[in-house]
Amino acid sequence: MRITCLHTADSNIAVFENTARALGLDQHQFRHVSRPDLLAAAEKAGGLTAEILQQTADVLLALSENTDRVLLTCSTLGPAATLASKSTIVPVLRVDQALAEQAMKTAGNVVALCAVETTLEPTRQLFAQVERHPQAQFEIRLVAGAWQKFKQGDLAGYLQAIAVVADAEYKQGAACVVLAQASMTGAAQLTQMGKPLTSPECGLRAALA
Repeated sequence: MRITCLHTADSNIAVFENTARALGLDQHQFRHVSRPDLLAAAEKAGGLTAEILQQTADVLLALSENTDRVLLTCSTLGPAATLASKSTIVPVLRVDQALAEQAMKTAGNVVALCAVETTLEPTRQLFAQVERHPQAQFEIRLVAGAWQKFKQGDLAGYLQAIAVVADAEYKQGAACVVLAQASMTGAAQLTQMGKPLTSPECGLRAALA
């Protein structure tokens, strides 16, 4: 299968390549396109505007012309996948859809961690829409200062900051901790108290289902 991924951080290319390898998906063909300008525009605008939504959907539609699946890996821009999918027969998926669906099957407190502020609202909306376990409760947290580290190129500091908050949530009784952004994936290897759910693993499994 040919899977085209649209990223908004160059470093996410390696994240998805490594996850695909770990899941034994080497037989599939992955193509990666990175558009950091789309996320930068959303950050500058304070969120996902109608114009950025349409622009992202147009990019996704262009990518759908020569592939079997398109995977949008940016949580801030997630709604653009829904918009694009209305205009093509090729499945256009947001990587965090499967993440939300799996997380909300959990009985107990589900805590989603975000690093960038523009991801909070799209993530909140997504988790509100998916089917949930009758005993599931949802909370969302911003990991303060983490995104600044990411933008400064301090990836190790970024992931460690997220892992510390994830562990704190587990200590406080979270049944499931979710790393809402693909760039946060490496933090799942650094936690001591539990293994958070990550969007590349959930999203790739769903894309190939």
